[in-house]
Amino acid sequence: MTQRIKVMESGADAMAAMYPIGKYLAKSSVEPALLDLVYFRVSQINGCAFCLDMHAKDLRSMGESEQRLYLLNAWREAPFYSKREKAALAWAEALTIIKDGQVPEAVYEEARSRFSEKELIDLTLGVMTINSYNRLNIAFGADVGSYQPGQFA
Repeated sequence: MTQRIKVMESGADAMAAMYPIGKYLAKSSVEPALLDLVYFRVSQINGCAFCLDMHAKDLRSMGESEQRLYLLNAWREAPFYSKREKAALAWAEALTIIKDGQVPEAVYEEARSRFSEKELIDLTLGVMTINSYNRLNIAFGADVGSYQPGQFA
């Protein structure tokens, strides 16, 4: 998709409203690599090329393996994601693909067993935020491939 609107320029004020959430999440109780893994998975679900490029580059710069990125679509079957990561991914998918108007009880219970209340709130805020960025990029296009690791840190 070609870029329709340069959101970072034309929508600078609107984007500025989202930046404090990113700053909060960067200091949250959920480890940055796990948040980026969740962002990558949600971006796969939503088909956001810009965010996939960005989070793949950020994850690789943090030392994430290519194998784990390649198989993230099949995280349930892959043996190299921790129980905490699997709980976070299930939570992110349930919030991104809402079915029956709620998160399934089993997904909630597993997430609660792996995350404190504060961590689960922070994780939820992260999922909400990446879904918002995905939708902006998908609606207006983005300069896919131009991102450099840490560019928006």
